[in-house]
Amino acid sequence: MASVQHKRAARLRRHRRVRRVVQGTSERPRLCVFKSARHIYAQIINDDEGRTLVAASTLSKELTRPDARVKKTEVAKAVGTLVAEKALAGGIQRVVFDRGGYPFHGRIKALATAARDRGLQF
Repeated sequence: MASVQHKRAARLRRHRRVRRVVQGTSERPRLCVFKSARHIYAQIINDDEGRTLVAASTLSKELTRPDARVKKTEVAKAVGTLVAEKALAGGIQRVVFDRGGYPFHGRIKALATAARDRGLQF
């Protein structure tokens, strides 16, 4: 079995490899995703200015506190919908997706699909 440090180091290596290619600009900012065991976070970042334009997470005030029986993928969908609504309200329609070194399935895919369904393009 791989240790926790090894898994984290491998994810960070993948993330650095992705970040060499994925760059957020003012025309197309970067939608960056981070997940922990309990929460999921999404930010839209303009890397040219080094500014976070929009942020949403499971800790956001706009989301109701999830019940213990709600699946984490359902909560990730809610975060994806919220970040897309905030982005569209701020005039951001197109983004590049930064999966943060995580595989594109499960909660990451649910967040991305919900954001796309809400009208965000990537």
